[in-house]
Amino acid sequence: MTSRFLAACRKEQVDRPPVWIMRQAGRYLPEYRALRERAGNFLALCTTPELAAEATLQPLRRFPLDAAIVFSDILLPLSALGVAFSFPDNGGPKLASPLSRDSWQALAPPASWEAMEPVAEALRLVRQELAPEVALIGFCGAPWTLACYLLSGGHDADWSRARQAAYREGEALLELLLLLGRAMGDYLAFQVAAGAQAVQVFDSWAGVLPAELYRELAVPALAALASCLEPLGVPRILYLGQGSHLLAEVAELPFEVVSVDWRTSLAEAAAITGKAVQGNLDPAALAADPPTVRQRTKRMLAQAPPRGYIANLGHGIWPDTPLEAVEAFVAAVQEVP
Repeated sequence: MTSRFLAACRKEQVDRPPVWIMRQAGRYLPEYRALRERAGNFLALCTTPELAAEATLQPLRRFPLDAAIVFSDILLPLSALGVAFSFPDNGGPKLASPLSRDSWQALAPPASWEAMEPVAEALRLVRQELAPEVALIGFCGAPWTLACYLLSGGHDADWSRARQAAYREGEALLELLLLLGRAMGDYLAFQVAAGAQAVQVFDSWAGVLPAELYRELAVPALAALASCLEPLGVPRILYLGQGSHLLAEVAELPFEVVSVDWRTSLAEAAAITGKAVQGNLDPAALAADPPTVRQRTKRMLAQAPPRGYIANLGHGIWPDTPLEAVEAFVAAVQEVP
């Protein structure tokens, strides 16, 4: 059976929109919480192939989703570049210290991705278990989003260090972004070789840059990343967090799909970029009762283009999301004639 998800990425005709959920393997699932406790810590869960594969498969056992996304983290491949970080239980990932200009200019792409073999093995294990029509997605962080973490040393409310560097040290920052772009392109190719059939690039913090700076700094690095995948023929998805003002900037990039959050019109994203679109229900909407979730989902679907559309949330699912809300969301999509 043909993958509905892959067909929609290529803007082919499908019987209904495919659906999956960003962060679908996560803390809203009681079985995930049990698995996380068994692993001991988040990093162990990511780097133990059997556990990462189990986390990837758990949501597929509960919900008839059209795609699985490998369980990992966007910062994980930075270890292959020599960046040390940790994952405390609260507050998000942390580097030992923010990178200075001297330390970021000392970074070099890895000679191989052998250090990321656990991710490759998890992909292989998942592919063996998935039905043929369910697509398997690999992913990475976008260069700009990764730079935000590198320069801030962890999560930051406004990413001030990275934004200041964009104005103060633009040329040097562009070199860092290009290095990250090439490295992440190679990393995604590594995932494709292990079984990923599509890839998603998360530019979660794209929206903190104005369009002019995004065009000057982020777009060349994204182009370098996407070009690494050109010979492989897999659909490439770019997620733009708070990126309504950036649609024209990414329209010419070689990504087949643009994924947008709830602040961005699906129709506008399709019209401006000419690409397939993905999204974009507000994760907060899943706090409503199931009938309201279904109603909100139907409203979202009514705004979607007739071809080249993938239903999803506009950001990752929240840990306190009721399971019945997820069921209502998926069912509402699958009822589309």
